[in-house]
Amino acid sequence: MEIIKKIIMGILWTIIIGAVAGWLGSQIFKGGSLGLIGNIIVGIVGGFIGYWLLGNTFGTEIIGQILTGAVGSIVLLAIINLVSGRRV
Repeated sequence: MEIIKKIIMGILWTIIIGAVAGWLGSQIFKGGSLGLIGNIIVGIVGGFIGYWLLGNTFGTEIIGQILTGAVGSIVLLAIINLVSGRRV
């Protein structure tokens, strides 16, 4: 039962941090908001990209994870804009 709680909490934290990082990335990039679900997806994928690019540069605490995800989200939004040819 304890393992299930940890898994559920991990998933919830991933969604919350992803949403904040995606929103922050879209605000900094000045692109149109993708909505809550879009921000969560961009933030989670951005977190992977940010960690791949930066590692633990900003630390492993929540603020560092949000900043890493935001940097990755900005990179992801820039790639989406380059590929689609329009502003997201």
